[in-house]
Amino acid sequence: MTTKIADVIVPEVFQPYVIQRTMELSALFESGIAQRTEEFDRLASSAARTVQMPFWGDLTGEDEVLSDSDALTPGKIQADKDEAVILRRGRAWAANDLAANLAGDDPLRAIADLVAAYWARRYQAALIATLEGVFASPSMATNVHDISGEEDTSKATVSAKTAIDAAQRLGDAKEQLTAWVMHSAVNAYLAKQDLIEFVKPSTGTVDVPTFLGKRVIVDDGVPHDPATGVFTTYLFGPGAVAYGEGNPTGFVPVETDRDSLAGEDYIIHRRTFILHPRGVRFTSASVAGVSPTNDELRKPENWQRVYEPKAIRIVKFVHKIDA
Repeated sequence: MTTKIADVIVPEVFQPYVIQRTMELSALFESGIAQRTEEFDRLASSAARTVQMPFWGDLTGEDEVLSDSDALTPGKIQADKDEAVILRRGRAWAANDLAANLAGDDPLRAIADLVAAYWARRYQAALIATLEGVFASPSMATNVHDISGEEDTSKATVSAKTAIDAAQRLGDAKEQLTAWVMHSAVNAYLAKQDLIEFVKPSTGTVDVPTFLGKRVIVDDGVPHDPATGVFTTYLFGPGAVAYGEGNPTGFVPVETDRDSLAGEDYIIHRRTFILHPRGVRFTSASVAGVSPTNDELRKPENWQRVYEPKAIRIVKFVHKIDA
C-alpha cells in the first residue's frame, strides 16, 4: 500500500510544528529582531486588511515655577495610532516534489522541514520588501545614514568608524541596536578586515558572527546595486518587528488533495501573519488586492512614521565596499 500525503499530514499537528520550525530556521527570529506575541497573534486573526494600534504620545512642554499667585498652565497628551497590515500568503506543492524526502523514517518531519525552510525564506523576503518601502518614505529620513555619495572612498566605505556613525543616528538610544542584516559581500569584506568575530552562545553549538559586538545576519535579499557597488545594511534592536500568526474564522491553513488519475498528491499551505516594524504605520495608499504583494510593500506611499525616530529600533545604513 502506498503512503499518501493525507496519511501523514494531520493539520492540527502539522501547522503548529511548521510555525515553530520556521521560527527556529529563521535568523530573524533567532536574533530577536522579530518577536511573536499573543497580542499580535490575535491581531493577525482579525477579519480586516489592517489593524489599528492606538497609543499615547510622550508628554511635552517646559515645567513651570510654582507661584502663590499664578496657576499652572495645563498641558495635554496627544493620541496617535500605529497600523499594521495583515499578510495573507499561500503555496501548494505536488507530492512528486517531495518524493525523495518521503523515503525517510519520519515523512511528516521531512515534509514539515521543507515547508518551514520555505516559509523562513519567504518571511525574510517580505520583511526586506517592507524595509525598502519603510525607508523610502520621507518620514523615515532621520533613521537613514547614507554615505554612498561621498567622493572620498574611505568615507563612503563600510568600516568600524562609519558603522558607529550609522548607529549614532539614534543618539543616546543607540544601545538598543543589537543586530546587523547585511549582504554576504559586505560580510565577506568585513571578514577580510578581521572585523567579524564569533561568539559562542549560552545555548546551541554554532558560534554566532558579530560586528562591533552586534549579531550579524547575512541575507542577499537586502538592497544592493552591483553596477555602483552600493549596499544597504540594516541595524535592528530586539522586538523592532512585531510578529503574529493568525487563524481567522473559516481559515484553512493546511489542506491535502489527490489527483487519482494522475497519481499525484498535493499539500496546500496558507499563512496569515503580521511582520510589522513598530512605529511605522501602513497607510494602504497603494494596494490593489486584499493583502499587499512584496512589490506593494516596497512602495513608500504605503508607510508613515508615527513614533519618535529614537523609538523606532531600526537604522538603514547605505554604503560601499572597497573592491
